[in-house]
Amino acid sequence: MPERDHLRRLSNVWAQNPIYFITACTRERRPILTTHGIPDLLVNSWQVSPEINGWVVGRYVIMPDHVHFFATPRPEAKPLSFFVRDWKKWTARRITETARIEPPVWQAEFFDHVLRSAKSYGEKWDYVRENPVRAGLAASADAWPFSGECATLRF
Repeated sequence: MPERDHLRRLSNVWAQNPIYFITACTRERRPILTTHGIPDLLVNSWQVSPEINGWVVGRYVIMPDHVHFFATPRPEAKPLSFFVRDWKKWTARRITETARIEPPVWQAEFFDHVLRSAKSYGEKWDYVRENPVRAGLAASADAWPFSGECATLRF
């Protein structure tokens, strides 16, 4: 896969025990992720992630056409790009089988941001947690059924 210009700087970033904020969107922003049992499939994929590829997933919000989640690598973890690539492959296969949705499921790229403090983690979570409210999908963040936490991530 060719290296993208906007991602080249990431090879120079290093943080001990980083927590990443990750966003992945469906191909053509299809609103499929909150249907057909897909939320349970996604949550399950994050719950088993530490054993499969060494990444621990914390809080998440599943929107109809994209997901936001926070993750941190264990010492033996695959690089972030390999983790997300493998996660997308695994979930896409399950989504197409389970929900009979035509591939491709995911956009090729994803967005990631290294959080630099507990404060930035809290601010990012507060913003993401309100996404369903801003989109008019829920009256409150607490009323949105497709958000939660797989593991507690701490700085």
